Amino acid sequence: MDKALLEDRYRQVKESLRTGVQLIAVSKKRTVAEIETLYELGQRAFGENYPQELREKQPLLPADIEWHFIGSLQRNKVKYLLPFVHLVHGIDRPELLDELDKRSAKAHCTPGVLLQVHIAEEETKQGFEPDALRALVDAGNLSLRWPSLRFRGLMGMATLTDDHAQVLREFQGLAALHRELLRSGAVDSALFKEISMGMSADVREAQDAGTTMVRIGTAIFGERG
Repeated sequence: MDKALLEDRYRQVKESLRTGVQLIAVSKKRTVAEIETLYELGQRAFGENYPQELREKQPLLPADIEWHFIGSLQRNKVKYLLPFVHLVHGIDRPELLDELDKRSAKAHCTPGVLLQVHIAEEETKQGFEPDALRALVDAGNLSLRWPSLRFRGLMGMATLTDDHAQVLREFQGLAALHRELLRSGAVDSALFKEISMGMSADVREAQDAGTTMVRIGTAIFGERG
């Protein structure tokens, strides 16, 4: 992408975000040069979907980049993210927490994790069902069960639809669940502060519902060829 166009699109996205909402620039399949352009503008948080791609990019870019893994993660690919990953969005099953905790302990790191909740009407979307997540949390202190992980909050993906009211309802449901877990006292309120919801197509609804992080790629980089 033309550098000037990339810079302009990035600034437009930044200006559209409300105070307190962190931008995760989704850089999957994007070049090191494109990431460096945003880095020069002050962007530090980047999201990647593919473990091996992230593993290849990380040593080529500045050490102070905050890497977020936002894709579907398989247990045998966890090793590619450590020790440098800052936050793993989309943890959707206890077995993945087991693997990430085990490998983090060996790598002497403590990555942050977001627990993904299934809020969409689409069966293809992943995540804990709300009641299953409540049961997981109620079963005991998450940080005692997985001591090498820092539980930072929740993540969700809305239904892919033109019905903006439905998208808003789904995001509001995730925000309500986040408040419920905080009130329960079962999570560390000093750490469990994040709600990662909203992408290029539904960032307005996510902000209306109270997101703290948005994952935006297309609005910055354009459609991939």
